[in-house]
Amino acid sequence: MKQFDIPVIYKSPIISKVKELRKLSDKMKKDFTPTPLDFGPVRFWAARHFGFCFGVENAIEIVYRILNDNPDKRIFLLSEMIHNPKVNQDLEEMGIQFIMDTKGEQFIPWEELTKDDIVVVPAFGTTLEIEQKLKDIGIEVHNYDTTCPFVERVWKKSAKLGNDDYSIIIHGKRYHEETRATFSHSKANAGALVIQNMKEAETLAKIMLGEIPKEEFYTIFEDRFSEGFDVEKDLDRIGVVNQTTMLATETQAISDFLRETLEKKYGKENIKEHFADTRDTLCYATSDNQGAVYGMLEQNADLAIVVGGYNSSNTSHLVELCEEKLPTYFISSSSKILSKEEISHFDFHNKNELNTNNYLPEKEKIDILITSGASCPDAMVDEVIQTVVNLFEGTKSPEEVVKEIGKQYS
Repeated sequence: MKQFDIPVIYKSPIISKVKELRKLSDKMKKDFTPTPLDFGPVRFWAARHFGFCFGVENAIEIVYRILNDNPDKRIFLLSEMIHNPKVNQDLEEMGIQFIMDTKGEQFIPWEELTKDDIVVVPAFGTTLEIEQKLKDIGIEVHNYDTTCPFVERVWKKSAKLGNDDYSIIIHGKRYHEETRATFSHSKANAGALVIQNMKEAETLAKIMLGEIPKEEFYTIFEDRFSEGFDVEKDLDRIGVVNQTTMLATETQAISDFLRETLEKKYGKENIKEHFADTRDTLCYATSDNQGAVYGMLEQNADLAIVVGGYNSSNTSHLVELCEEKLPTYFISSSSKILSKEEISHFDFHNKNELNTNNYLPEKEKIDILITSGASCPDAMVDEVIQTVVNLFEGTKSPEEVVKEIGKQYS
């Protein structure tokens, strides 16, 4: 796989070294067991896969190259390049301006842009409608496009589905940038509908089977279907694609469930006429990171810490998996570790930050699972580890710990 030129500020003396050691010892990425980082009184278990994925590294390399090559031009990002506040803050401090927020609310009116400006498309991609706005201004959007190749792969699959007369069911969060982009590209070729979870898939199935009147579709799924969507025609032949950062097992479960629904309606012998197999739209990094969390959760531990941006979809799903087994703290940076007694963390279910006391148990050796989202720099995970370690006395140095890991995986 391609090696990217990532700024050194995002690399780390502990995690980057651990990843390199694991990569050399497990080239086929078959081993999902976590890596022990034993500092003495506290031991971390680092997930096998986490942090910057291919799409994020690609985007960061491109945007830093754009900055270096165009010192005298105004440079804009359509919205956050990735869902990590540190990376976006770094870009703002280097002079990049954001045109809109992650929900699509405008900061800078289109009228203020000129054909001489550079507008960078973020890793999530953008809609065909926004592409056209930029072209009308005279800005060539594809010259500065950091869209993740795995997102583009979903668009290509959607286009093929549309050309084969299938409607497209998108498993995603309707107002997430990536899903807005995928919806835009999908509806250009076919009927398109966004559903967020299995509950919505079950409601859709009842409509497909006539258990809920078809007219109710337009109210239940308001603002999530393409213009002119015809319930009679557009739910007759479907394929499922996804926002690439969703929970992989849920996408597959939704896809299997809708296939079974169509088998009930049309019979197994006719299923190929009504359902397209689209398993290959799942992002490899999403699958690897979630698989690594499952592997990490097999280790006995006292708590889990997940590091990442609070608006990061893929990070929230890692939190979701960890919460099923043990106390889990979703933090955006090491600054959220307030003391040995108190931590500030994000409750993504209710979208608010909480302070929890006595999060570290009183015991001789504490075991902590640690992972991060696909847009989180390794350096931030290092900072979290170092901050926690500094709360204890008599700990080993990072150099000692990395040396021990080197012996284990050599």
